[in-house]
Amino acid sequence: MPESARRVFAFERLELAVRYTELLATEGVVRGLIGPREAPRLWDRHVLNSAVLAEAIPDGVSVCDIGTGAGLPGLVVAIARPDLTMTLVEPLLRRTTFLDEVVAELGLDHVTVVRGRAEDLHGQRTFDVVTSRAVAPLERLLGWSMPLVAPTGAMVAMKGQSVRDEIASAEAFLTRWRCGVPDVLEVGTGVVDPPTTVVRVPWADPSQIGWPLALESKRRRQRRDQRAVK
Repeated sequence: MPESARRVFAFERLELAVRYTELLATEGVVRGLIGPREAPRLWDRHVLNSAVLAEAIPDGVSVCDIGTGAGLPGLVVAIARPDLTMTLVEPLLRRTTFLDEVVAELGLDHVTVVRGRAEDLHGQRTFDVVTSRAVAPLERLLGWSMPLVAPTGAMVAMKGQSVRDEIASAEAFLTRWRCGVPDVLEVGTGVVDPPTTVVRVPWADPSQIGWPLALESKRRRQRRDQRAVK
């Protein structure tokens, strides 16, 4: 465990972070959730890189981590931040089974695991913050994430150095969906090198959010598919 972990995890949460990392390095590798070559660099490349995302999340809010995989970043953030109500969304059974086992072993009663895709929750639930890590290009990620964002909430996604190019490519989508101006942040300075790049996207006007467009788009696809069958 690197010494910098003590800057991210409170003393009483550090043991949980250590145990989770051990499970990733053992069960995670055996079950194909983490590559064998990743095991020696789990702390710096994955755990701490995910944990610093907590800097961009307000206190006491509800968070949904889509495409969480083995729990990155959502489960790590939940370990660091017991004040959050965390929902982990993942479609693959072997991953959700692992997540359920980790949540039970670590006693993370503020974490819920949902097997499914982000789209399955569209129109059913919203969250103050929707997170993700290396899931998809920004435009596609917005389509999955923003329907889950509450009117006063935001998408807070981990991204690479090309995020500004992705923002430029997604400009039309941002306008059509009435999203606010994306804010690019760097978190984890002094903890991870390089710092983690994060993009935060709120709604432009909480009273006129654009997520119903997703439902209408889904209905159009369904009608088109039905006509194709006929």
